[in-house]
Amino acid sequence: MRVLLSGYYGFGNVGDEALLRIIVQRIRARMPTVEIEALSATPEATSAQYGIEATQRRDTGAVRAAIGRADCLISGGGGLLQNATSTRSLLYYAGLLRAAHRRKKKTMIFAQSIGPLDGIGKLLVRALCSGVDRASVRDSRSLQTLQPLLPGTPVERSADPVFLIDLEPDERDVRDEGLDPISAPYVLVSVRKHQALRAGIPAIARAVDRLARVYGLRGVFLPIGGPEDADVATRVIRACESAPMLLPERSIERSAAIVASARAVIGMRLHALIFAARFAVPFLAIPYDPKVSALCEDLAYPLAPLWVPGGEIPENAAIDASVERLMSEHAALSAHLRGAVGALRIGAERNFEILQDLLDGQDLLDG
Repeated sequence: MRVLLSGYYGFGNVGDEALLRIIVQRIRARMPTVEIEALSATPEATSAQYGIEATQRRDTGAVRAAIGRADCLISGGGGLLQNATSTRSLLYYAGLLRAAHRRKKKTMIFAQSIGPLDGIGKLLVRALCSGVDRASVRDSRSLQTLQPLLPGTPVERSADPVFLIDLEPDERDVRDEGLDPISAPYVLVSVRKHQALRAGIPAIARAVDRLARVYGLRGVFLPIGGPEDADVATRVIRACESAPMLLPERSIERSAAIVASARAVIGMRLHALIFAARFAVPFLAIPYDPKVSALCEDLAYPLAPLWVPGGEIPENAAIDASVERLMSEHAALSAHLRGAVGALRIGAERNFEILQDLLDGQDLLDG
């Protein structure tokens, strides 16, 4: 058996690379004879890092050949079926599913967040993804969105595979960054580019400054998404009265260790918040996308967002109250996350059970 993985791979986004790592690890653990190939923006790096075959995602002929070699196309994980970024992106990912289906390959929408989709986006998903064999989505909102669009496809709610990350954060990874979480605790901040961010920069800066001034937490910005995140972080840092630091881009392991060792997290990036939840680090979310709100809902997380991009900017008193609740309820929030993550880890494993069932069915057909 051979599977082809389609996702936002090879772009240096720590969250998406963590997804790919977990997917490869779990497939190998469950189905050691399955061969794995991925579509990547940097196929040589992807191949070297994960020990799999990789194909340039922009090379139409090579992609067509990769689909021809595969028994199953796996679309995901991530937030691929949406047209908030662009309709072109949606056409790319949905078009791959359509091409694989036409060539009678097994297909699976795997651990995805679905949407936002406007009217055109829904029509495209309905038309291009019709005939997909199985689908798993990582939150309840996505389940409600996708089921009506693909009535012939079994759709299940699962959870993000990154909840399965099992590495033990290495204290040396943190200290090598000049951080000492015991004697000099810090708040980890993850921001990203967004059209509404400029209006919210003062609110984020105020929260970082208050954590520094009242609770002694230094702001530490980590660019989960690469250079664009670093540019945005620099703008927030310039608005701060305290002295936050900006870390360079880091590996999956080191990024996870830095998040896990933080006293608290302020996060826009979904996987910064998933790392925080996985390691029971209380956070204040900035839900720039429905998938972030959906994560908070699925965690039944008690704290309201610090700010919702595109919404009303919170008053200073509201920002201060959010920060104070984050810290005064710190132990309870950490305990809540430890309790909530267990169910999501079970949901994350469900993605691979569904995939194994699909591939076993393929084996039977081949026999």
